[in-house]
Amino acid sequence: MTDTFSKKQRSEIMARVKSRDTAPERQVRSWLHKKGYRFRIHRKDLPGSPDIILPKYKTLIFVHGCFWHRHTGCKRATTPLTNKEYWDNKFEKNIKRDRKIIETLERMGWTVIIIWECEIKANSFTNKLIDLISVHPESITY
Repeated sequence: MTDTFSKKQRSEIMARVKSRDTAPERQVRSWLHKKGYRFRIHRKDLPGSPDIILPKYKTLIFVHGCFWHRHTGCKRATTPLTNKEYWDNKFEKNIKRDRKIIETLERMGWTVIIIWECEIKANSFTNKLIDLISVHPESITY
């Protein structure tokens, strides 16, 4: 199967894909803010520049797109039919990089939470964050 776009058009389309301040990230940040959590975003001094940092709780949150980070079993983690070898290599590198970043952060003493794009769309991400609240109930504000 061939791509419906030229290489140049495809490149322009892919260049517009945001990696920061995405709608899913903003939704998670909004939820945290409403619950009274205070956080920082995209600290460049931490491996992987985590999306959300809760320094008081030594907790980091990555909001991962299912396609780019290969959410196992998710229907959004498809592989394009064109240039399959390129995409397989790209996704393999992404997975390895993510694993290494998480291992490094955990060795540094951080708790790492991954929230997947599909969990946000289904509004089920709050379960992971509610677990965070149960560990730190003193942080809840009403």
